[in-house]
Amino acid sequence: MKFINKLLRNEAGATAIEYGLIAALIAVAAISAMQGLGDQLQTTFNTTSSTMANP
Repeated sequence: MKFINKLLRNEAGATAIEYGLIAALIAVAAISAMQGLGDQLQTTFNTTSSTMANP
């Protein structure tokens, strides 16, 4: 019984899980932002390339 009570009071594992979830959320947000920026950047380069090819 003491072992179960000790596990319930130990919050170190919960903190590590919370930090992991925060890191995962930040990674998902960064990937989403980079994908949107990548599409916009590709469009810009294609437009510039077409303009330079046809003076």
